[in-house]
Amino acid sequence: MPSPIRRIFDPHIHMTSRTTDDYAAMYDAGVRALVEPSFWLGQPRTSPASFYDYFDGLLGWEPFRAAQYGIAHHCTLALNPKEANDPRCLPVLDELPRYLLKDGVVAVGEIGYDSMTPAEDTALAAQLQLARTHELPALVHTPHRDKAAGLARTLDVLRESGLPPAFVVLDHLNETTVGPAADSGCWLGFSIYPDTKMDPDRMVRILRVHGTERVLVNSAADWGRSDPLKTAHVADAMLAAGFEEDDVDQVLWRNPVAFYGQSGRLRLDATAPETQLFEGNSILRGGE
Repeated sequence: MPSPIRRIFDPHIHMTSRTTDDYAAMYDAGVRALVEPSFWLGQPRTSPASFYDYFDGLLGWEPFRAAQYGIAHHCTLALNPKEANDPRCLPVLDELPRYLLKDGVVAVGEIGYDSMTPAEDTALAAQLQLARTHELPALVHTPHRDKAAGLARTLDVLRESGLPPAFVVLDHLNETTVGPAADSGCWLGFSIYPDTKMDPDRMVRILRVHGTERVLVNSAADWGRSDPLKTAHVADAMLAAGFEEDDVDQVLWRNPVAFYGQSGRLRLDATAPETQLFEGNSILRGGE
């Protein structure tokens, strides 16, 4: 159980892939708000229309489902880097502006690089301009391979875009990329996983060196091997390492509130009775 003052905002988690048991466990661990970035399905989408149904779900059903467990749900929308390479998906860029007007959208994302192709260059630059136009922050995915080169290329495009660094979080950072990312003035995002990327102890070591300013810690939990409670595990590891409760609150609550609050669209209280319906549906099964 969390300490009485613990509150957690997971700034990057893919709850469409998770179960209601995960929502219940997250609430018990202290999670009270989250951001769900749009991402790929694990297999190729074959039509832009599948994106629009997905976006509608992130703006409708998923916030309803989260509210059943007392968790405020927000989302970021974008054509993700992996699918930016598929010509069938490119019309999504033309439709994004109407979605970015929605109240539940607190950033453009995930955008950035996967394989660092020319198509990804084009999609990243276009979506950074959408972020500027709509005065929204940007959630930028740094590549999982060749991370140092990928970050350098990302920073070049960011400088050309004119989007202020304070409006950008560079996600999926690690020990090899945190230095240049911090020097850029952007926010620093770290995904904590069971087996790969960062783990709680590595995260604590980075916090010791770089401090708690402009740091966002997320679980990035999705349909793969991941854990929606990793933010709580980082909180425990920070306290065990001698950090104060205030440090934990800054990293796991105040920082994501400050970053996504730049959208002007955060709503941090969310509750809904189990009897409430969404378009005639509930999360209950059986009974009357």
